[in-house]
Amino acid sequence: MASALTRLLRRPAAALLVARSCRHVKRFGHQILLPGGSVCSETAREFVRFIPRASLYQIWSRSFSSENGDLVAAVVPYMGESITDGTLATFLKKPGDRVNVDEPIAQVETDKVTIDVNSPEAGIIQEFIAKEGDTVTPGTKVAVISKSSSGDTHVAPSDDKVVKDAQPPSPPTQTPPPTTAVEKIDRQMPKGEIPAKEKPKASSPLPAKTSPLEPQLPPKERERRVPMPRLRKRVATRLKDSQNTFALLTTFNEVDMTNLMKLRSEYKDAFAEKHGVKMGLMSGFVKAAVSGLQNQPIINAVIDGDDIIYRDYIDISIAVGTPKGLVVPVIRNANGLNFAEIEKEINTLAKKANNGTISIDEMAGGTFTISNGGVYGSLLSTPIINPPQSAILGMHSIVSRPMVVDGNIVPRPMMYIALTYDHRLIDGREAVFFLRRIKDVVEDPHRLLLDL
Repeated sequence: MASALTRLLRRPAAALLVARSCRHVKRFGHQILLPGGSVCSETAREFVRFIPRASLYQIWSRSFSSENGDLVAAVVPYMGESITDGTLATFLKKPGDRVNVDEPIAQVETDKVTIDVNSPEAGIIQEFIAKEGDTVTPGTKVAVISKSSSGDTHVAPSDDKVVKDAQPPSPPTQTPPPTTAVEKIDRQMPKGEIPAKEKPKASSPLPAKTSPLEPQLPPKERERRVPMPRLRKRVATRLKDSQNTFALLTTFNEVDMTNLMKLRSEYKDAFAEKHGVKMGLMSGFVKAAVSGLQNQPIINAVIDGDDIIYRDYIDISIAVGTPKGLVVPVIRNANGLNFAEIEKEINTLAKKANNGTISIDEMAGGTFTISNGGVYGSLLSTPIINPPQSAILGMHSIVSRPMVVDGNIVPRPMMYIALTYDHRLIDGREAVFFLRRIKDVVEDPHRLLLDL
């Protein structure tokens, strides 16, 4: 019986079957019949000693060979309802580094946000399973973490290494040097009949043929090819879908910023002291947009098939440019917020967007978008609608220009504003009235107080 079991365990296929049957336990006692008929009761780790090292059992046993169950896997978390996969962008740690519970060890980039992969336990990173640039889904294992304090890592030998150990390298064979054409002629011609070598004729170098019509392209060494980030792919797809779906039309106007800038200059210190946030110009435009949407509700509506959906709430999306791409966080129920609450919400969302910690819920929805290209110095532009919305307001830089006021030419801080709208739903009349309302409220903020 003992000899039969020994012969059975020496077979790789049988050893593999034994290993698979024991993977569900971490530590077990097992009676083993040794050669000669002796019996011993040992753990699984001791049981491995009786299997040949070249056996496949050694590889499979690594999956359950931790005696105290101290190996845990860090997996990709749930990324959102509409996100099915992402790209493993970068590792924040290295193998051998110590990590704490819920400490980020890697970042996964999706087409909307960047998600952290956190460590489930405190310990030491043993190895990384995935690689940077891999496409991962929720539940994908990224790293193996050892909860023990020891920094020793046990890595399973690879299949290639086992094959190399089993097959010793064959001794190199010496190949004869290739026979040249001159040696072949010497062997064929008898002695004394070797023809005299002719002197090569000096050939004049031919001029390089260049066509004056062919463009001289730069060498490929001066170019760099990098994969497009998922966020940039998502932005490109949405903008192109907007152009293909909507009947885009843009109307323009100009706003005198004198009174709004004067209001901010007079109350900025008291405003910051009471509310803990600086008073900017964006809150004034958000309040003006809310007033315009209330006067022209069709701009807050959207087409859905053969129906028009009128929305009785106003969620303003603010376009924010980040190093990774354009994101559009949403100010919820902007019609019920005052200047201070709007400024606080804008600052909070902008910080999260730049840090890459903004969530999908904070960017979902939105009924109208404001894009402020003026912070980058843009003088005039035609913004593109953010689907599935029906319009977008573009702000631009403030430039001092000569204006006629009461018959006199005076310098005024002026801003061009643009409204791009879906002409399938919104007529030019409603668009012009909306933009005119923006102009009136910004030029005279007292209209908001008096509801005029």
